[in-house]
Amino acid sequence: MINLIIQISKYLILLLMALYTLQCFTVFRLKDEEAKGYLFLRQNMLMFFMHFVAFMVLYLELSETTILLFYGAQVLYLAAVLVLFGNLYRKASRLLINNMCMLTCIGFIMVTRLSYEQSVKQFKIAVLSSIVALLIPVIIRKLRFITRMYWAYTLLGIGMLGLVAIAARVTYGAKISFEVGGISVQPSEFVKIIFVFAIAGLLTHARDFRRIVIATGLAAVHVLILVISKDLGSALIFFVTYLVMLFVATRNPFYVLAGVLSGSVAAVGAYFLFGHVRVRVEAWKNPFKDYQGDGYQIGQSLFAISAGGWFGTGLCQGSPGAIPLAAQDMMFSAICEELGCVFGICLILVCMSCFIMFANIAMQLTNRYYRLVAVGLGTTYAVQTFLTVGGATKLIPLTGVTLPLVSYGGSSMLSTLIMFAIVQGLYMLQRDEESKAEKRIQEAWSPYHGEANYTGVQEGYYEDDRYAEARETGYGSEGRNGWDEPGNGFYDPDGYFGPRYEYYADDGPDYRERPYQEERYDEKTRRK
Repeated sequence: MINLIIQISKYLILLLMALYTLQCFTVFRLKDEEAKGYLFLRQNMLMFFMHFVAFMVLYLELSETTILLFYGAQVLYLAAVLVLFGNLYRKASRLLINNMCMLTCIGFIMVTRLSYEQSVKQFKIAVLSSIVALLIPVIIRKLRFITRMYWAYTLLGIGMLGLVAIAARVTYGAKISFEVGGISVQPSEFVKIIFVFAIAGLLTHARDFRRIVIATGLAAVHVLILVISKDLGSALIFFVTYLVMLFVATRNPFYVLAGVLSGSVAAVGAYFLFGHVRVRVEAWKNPFKDYQGDGYQIGQSLFAISAGGWFGTGLCQGSPGAIPLAAQDMMFSAICEELGCVFGICLILVCMSCFIMFANIAMQLTNRYYRLVAVGLGTTYAVQTFLTVGGATKLIPLTGVTLPLVSYGGSSMLSTLIMFAIVQGLYMLQRDEESKAEKRIQEAWSPYHGEANYTGVQEGYYEDDRYAEARETGYGSEGRNGWDEPGNGFYDPDGYFGPRYEYYADDGPDYRERPYQEERYDEKTRRK
């Protein structure tokens, strides 16, 4: 009977994950806020149901009452995160909150399956990290001076990495962590965030080639220190993040091309200069040549993914523990073995959904510094996810980085939650600015149009008793705050535009009117 329940549960877990993933992308087609609210609520229900089914299987397999108590604590934690973020920050992105909780939920399930003790530690760190993350949006909204501290961020980041290179303990051939009070701390996880803030400040004020060279040199110092520490995964994350931020800041593809070429030359040089690089490359090229040695981890990862197939062996029915560092570096392989490759694909799509939201928020931000920060954090998250999945599937050599929010690792959990919270804070900051701009426009237009009603900033649509229909003409002007005023005229039945008006959002109620011009409106091309 228990075996039957376990076999049914693996298909049920897969179905719930697939439905959740589908709604991560369906939400982008919805315009109605109420419909979006129902969709987010359905996502929460799917997550809690999947969590329940997984822990039911874990209890049946382990037959320990502590599993039920641990399950209850996790439910309370996930519910608290959803309620607190949703109510304290009503302008936050619900999709990001849901995805953050879903990825954390998957991590709880798999880490508990691999090691109960590690799961308890991960849970405690997740609770503390969430408390810190709840404070981040407040800091982002209140302490605007953080945008001017980029030199301090640069020095702090280089100093922390330098300290790691000198005094950190060696873990699997790389200097990456310190032992503080019995807790292992990996500074590079937090320097990733500091690095993004530093580079955003340097590139925001880079008005000439000289400043770009300075920014590039300081970024190179970060990467070189990581290479010396043999933390190649973090070095690659820093490098790619800088290239993406450089392109967004300058829009010059030649800078990116030069960066890619120099990075390629550096990679070849590292292969001949560092023995540990050659070992990882050789293990990647043919892991079964030295299967009992350097190729053992990637070989076991490939066997696990193959054993799982499309639908998995079922929770607690595989042997993910046979993979070295399964809970840290090879979590994706463990998931594919027991929950199936289809589940693994859905997991990748949920991570892609997070990155799409990061990019979407970045495009909405009008402040140049905040936009670069959002782009940098989104790129950092995406590159780390790619390196983890790519290493586990032998797409690229192993780099030893964790799958954000899913793999076991306290530093990774804390830094990732902080990254999500920072992007949420930037998103709420932008929505605050939009609300203020909308209020200013309403106040500015109402004295001149009597009963005119403003119905949206982006649509630029107005109702007035003098005209049968109002439409956007495209004669907007860009205000000094970066907001692009839609420019509005009134459309009459004869196909002529009436008066057009300009308004600068950050100048207060500055109203100006242009003379009436008769211009034909082409209904086919939607242009004048």
